[in-house]
Amino acid sequence: MTGLERWDHARDGEPTESALRRRLEERGFRVVRYVYPPGTVFLTHAHDADRADAVVTGKLRLSANGQEIDLEAGDLLCVARGTPHRAEVVGDEPVVSLDAERPRSAGGK
Repeated sequence: MTGLERWDHARDGEPTESALRRRLEERGFRVVRYVYPPGTVFLTHAHDADRADAVVTGKLRLSANGQEIDLEAGDLLCVARGTPHRAEVVGDEPVVSLDAERPRSAGGK
């Protein structure tokens, strides 16, 4: 996994969907909102683009490279293109997630 960013409540206040979306879009990501019910599991897979997941509510566990990270409200994790990873909703609360993808450059790099 590339980079984990925990929300700084003291600096940024409460994490909101619009603030997380803005953070992702400022970095060149296209953002789509999803709601995943409890028990949702995404088996190990990889993407052909750089990705980021930001949690608005709930708890999402991501696993990659032998590491597990639990993401909660305001947390953002970047996953580099081609990195095999797995994800699952943890607990009884649905996860509202902003799934983001950085488009490849016109040159295909």
